[in-house]
Amino acid sequence: LFASISNAWLSGQWDIHQMSHPLPTTLITLALALKVGLAPLHTWMPEVLQGLDLTTGLILSTWQKLAPFCLLLQVQPTNATVLLVLGITSTLVGGWGGLNQTQLRKILAYSSIAHLGWMILVLQFSPSLTFLTLLVYFIMTFSLFISFKISNATNINTLATSWAKAPALTSIIPLILLSLGGLPPLTGFLPKWLILQELTKQGLALLATVAALSALL
Repeated sequence: LFASISNAWLSGQWDIHQMSHPLPTTLITLALALKVGLAPLHTWMPEVLQGLDLTTGLILSTWQKLAPFCLLLQVQPTNATVLLVLGITSTLVGGWGGLNQTQLRKILAYSSIAHLGWMILVLQFSPSLTFLTLLVYFIMTFSLFISFKISNATNINTLATSWAKAPALTSIIPLILLSLGGLPPLTGFLPKWLILQELTKQGLALLATVAALSALL
C-alpha cells in the first residue's frame, strides 16, 4: 500500500505498468517478497506453517503464492540486483534451514523458501520459466501434503512408522521428497536444470554455481 501511494506521489501514476521510480519499485518488490516468504524476510513462514494443520498449510504453500507472483511478474524492477540478492539468499537459507529439522511442516516451509528463491532468480530473464517452476512446485507440494494428510504424519518419526499402515503410500513419499529436492531423473530436476542453463546464458555463472550448491543441502 505504501509503495503504491509513494509511486502515485512521485510519478502521478497508479498503474502497475507505469512504475518507473526506483523507490516504489524496490518497496513493492520487498513487500511482495515478505508476502511470499523470501529470505531475508522469511522468518514468519516456518513458524506459521508449523502452527497450521496440513490442509491450511497446503493452501499457504500453494494458493497464497499466486497473487504476489502475478504482481511480481508485472512489476518490472528498475534495480535487477534486488531480485538476484533475494533469490540467492532464499536458496541458501532454504537449504540451510531444513538441515536439522524433524518437523515435516518446517522442512516444507524451508523447501518453499528455497524453491521461491530459484523462481525469483530467473524471474526477470524468463518469466515463463518462473511459471513452469511454480507449477512443478505446486504439483509436488500438493502431492506431498496430501500424502502426509492421509498417513497423518507431522514429524519424521511418524513417517517411519507409517510403513505398516500404508506401504504403497510410504514408498511413494521418498520419491516425491527426492523430486522436491531436485534429483535428476525426477520431475523436480527439470526446472532447476533449465534455470541453471538460463542463468549461465545471462552471464551469471557464479550465481548459478552457488544456487546449484545450495540445492545439494
